[in-house]
Amino acid sequence: MNRREFAKSAVLLGVAGQTRLATSAEKTTSPAGDFYEEPARKIPVRKFEVVVAGGGTAGVVAALAAARQGAKTALVEVKGYTGGTVVEGGTALHSFFNLWKAFPGVKKRQVVRGIPSEIVERLTQAGGCSGHAEMSAGYDYDSVNTSVDTEIYKLVSMEMLSEAGVFLALNTMVVGAALEGPRVRGAIVESRSGRELFAAQAFVDTTAYGHLAAYAGAKYSEPNDYEVANSIGVAGVDLGKLVKYVEENGGAGNLALGLHDGVPGQVVRLDGPRGRGKPGILMTTVHDDYFMFVKFNVKMPVSPTNRDATAKAELQLRKQQRQWIEHARKNIPGCEKAFIARTSPTLNIRRGRLIACDYDVTHEDVIEGRHFEDDVMAYGFHDMAPRLQVKNGGTYGIPYRAFLPTGLDNLLCAGMMITSDHRAHMSTRNTVSCMAQGQAVGTAAALCAKAGCGTRRLPYADLRQALEKGGVHFETSADNA
Repeated sequence: MNRREFAKSAVLLGVAGQTRLATSAEKTTSPAGDFYEEPARKIPVRKFEVVVAGGGTAGVVAALAAARQGAKTALVEVKGYTGGTVVEGGTALHSFFNLWKAFPGVKKRQVVRGIPSEIVERLTQAGGCSGHAEMSAGYDYDSVNTSVDTEIYKLVSMEMLSEAGVFLALNTMVVGAALEGPRVRGAIVESRSGRELFAAQAFVDTTAYGHLAAYAGAKYSEPNDYEVANSIGVAGVDLGKLVKYVEENGGAGNLALGLHDGVPGQVVRLDGPRGRGKPGILMTTVHDDYFMFVKFNVKMPVSPTNRDATAKAELQLRKQQRQWIEHARKNIPGCEKAFIARTSPTLNIRRGRLIACDYDVTHEDVIEGRHFEDDVMAYGFHDMAPRLQVKNGGTYGIPYRAFLPTGLDNLLCAGMMITSDHRAHMSTRNTVSCMAQGQAVGTAAALCAKAGCGTRRLPYADLRQALEKGGVHFETSADNA
């Protein structure tokens, strides 16, 4: 277990009982080998029922779900906007549907619904989504392409959170956890307004890096089994010339037609050509002269939780971005006047810390299309398709216990931090899966807070009823036959 050591000291912070505080201070030696011991201090306490750490793909939905259950909810996000990988990765959302087109005779069905589907509806109304455009090429990878405008997503998600009454703590970092035995009593946060304790009855960690869980003492590892990335949005593009170039050089590996600036039947996804010395293109868009996804990767020698190694990777990625845009101007028809219109403010990860939970979703669970007695969702996309697919164009379920960090009683984790098997994780970590996970854990956290019970004592029947009322779609293994 590759665990970092977090300094701990006993303090009293206005919550019941003697509380153990885990801070973000790591045992990092300075060049001189010195340390500085911070003095104890009192910090203000804000009281909530549910605190969600991380306002990304899963966190937005988790906070919406908790607030709609009537829980007084806070969402803590380090950036000045919400959306996470959806807005920083900038590609299509994968995937609200089963992979029916790759399996002749299998029925098309939307398997992720509820709040994630509502977000897409709001985006489409605001002109920020292609709609669920069926793939006409590359449908053995995904049957549907759902492109989004990343800037509109930020606005829509923040508007929805505000409408739901969520307390938005933006530009705020989780830096520690106050503990009482196996329970988290509060998340310690820091912003330009200072240091505070956000106390609550239930907590959700959707930070991608697993910060709150780690500060709370959860068991974790750092597999470092993915490259890190940063993507760019490219403007000044003549899409007509670009599409013609692709058609004349081997055709599109992936192609979907959908809404462009409100006009149907336009290219919203295009992939190709690759190899034979030609620059590869992977484009998703909802606009006429702009595409939102050229991704650059770097394999780090250590986990992306390492600050100094990450700084080197950040520089390397931005150099790659510049090299590509210069190359595109010279070599890709339609890109002669192209320029970088969007980058992510920081590199993107697919995994930081892997949190040990009560159940670990396996590769076989995914590809065999297994469902569980405590399912909280159904999902059918695999990012390694067509090599790996859920059998028969079906779905698998994720059980509630897969979100419960071992040894902690009132914290749930969702998103990139679960699932140890890399092959299974190549499905569970995807955007729409994380959105569905968010609705599950946010709903559960609110129910636990209202009932005053730990996460393992929440009756599954109550959770299932609340999820179904929230529009969540459930399936069984029999649906994969």
